Amino acid sequence: MGQVLHGRATTTEAIRRAIQNSQESLRALSKRYGINQKTVIKWKGRTSVADLPTGPKDPKSTVLSIEVIVAFRKHTLLPLDDCLYALQPRPRCDTRNQGQAGL
Repeated sequence: MGQVLHGRATTTEAIRRAIQNSQESLRALSKRYGINQKTVIKWKGRTSVADLPTGPKDPKSTVLSIEVIVAFRKHTLLPLDDCLYALQPRPRCDTRNQGQAGL
């Protein structure tokens, strides 16, 4: 089975394993594999040869909680339907090209 590497990966699992098992200097390893010395340091310090997952360590839910809705309703004194509508996520609009429509 083949490896799935992210787009910017400069090393494979075999190279990472060779770096971890090597006793050569950081400069020699970075020159041999054509990578930055910081990359060599990173893989020397890890126990695994797999990429770490990206993203937040504890993902937060984007679903509105009852507490948030009730607090918003008490603060604004709006009817429940209006509170739910006001708290819904809205798509971001692209404002970079506004004002250039007449060109």
